[in-house]
Amino acid sequence: MYSNRLIFKTSNNDKVFYLKDTILINFGVSRNGISTSKLNPGTNGLYKSVFNQHLSQEKIDYLENRDVCDYLVNECGSLNIDHEYSTGLITLAEMKNTSIVSKEYENVKVTALVTAGVRTNASRAGDPASYCEENGHFHFGTINIILLTNVFLDESTLTEALMTVTEAKAVALNDLKIPSQYSNGYATGTGTDGVAIFSNADSHNKLTNAGKHSKLGELIGKAVIEAIPKAIKKQVWITNKSQSNVLVRLNRYSLDINEFYKNLDCDKFEFIKQLRIDARNQDNVAITTSILNLIDEADNNLIEKQDAYELAVKLKEKCNSYPIRTLLEYWINHFIR
Repeated sequence: MYSNRLIFKTSNNDKVFYLKDTILINFGVSRNGISTSKLNPGTNGLYKSVFNQHLSQEKIDYLENRDVCDYLVNECGSLNIDHEYSTGLITLAEMKNTSIVSKEYENVKVTALVTAGVRTNASRAGDPASYCEENGHFHFGTINIILLTNVFLDESTLTEALMTVTEAKAVALNDLKIPSQYSNGYATGTGTDGVAIFSNADSHNKLTNAGKHSKLGELIGKAVIEAIPKAIKKQVWITNKSQSNVLVRLNRYSLDINEFYKNLDCDKFEFIKQLRIDARNQDNVAITTSILNLIDEADNNLIEKQDAYELAVKLKEKCNSYPIRTLLEYWINHFIR
């Protein structure tokens, strides 16, 4: 990508530009939409543009004692767009790592534009909070999703589309087994996500359902589920392959590994050397995943803890790697003994 470059154009002539720190979309049709931004939030009847912006350290410093909405209005001026008819998302993810995915069925089309970083801020709905807001608090967006469709959606359908996008985001993260940084569960998003969805207000094709049973909902879900892992790969290099690792899987249930190594009755260097090799073995990954699933089941009171323990021990004994088997025993004894 290069500065001021047109990188994508939709069938509605929406033009997507890459402007160094910003992805700017100038709409080719009249658009209504719904946005979680501080700039023209909620549902609105007319948008002319939307942007997603990477926050440099200079901009973070500028924002330190300023209102987010005022900042976004100021950025609209820099982008030469009308702040009264625009909305914008902000994030620490870099715009060169934007993922764009389009899906269509007959005359219905959707396009998802996503940036995503999940290493430090991934969280699960219901996790312990990181702050309690009283007089306003600013956080940086991490998974930002802009969704465009060529059909007309009213306010209720836009709201339903927002729900479908949110569920699809959780599916995408679960498929990659992204762990929450605040609990032992899988992440359903980050603590600072942003979404903006736009329909074609000029279209005579009005759809009234964006839920999972509808074709529109299916297209939205598929676009978001495909776009998120692509964006994550670009931003933080987490992929299906990188997640297929015993140590990555075990990291979701974190323990003090120093305590483990302190009581190790063999050469630590050789143990770690072999552990790194064996961690990518698919049999070991499968056994580890099965044991962690038993821990999850016991933790959620879906099976008895003693039954989970006995099954986990049997699975652990099927592991042919001494380092992996030793590590699994440590996890089992700590979480379900």
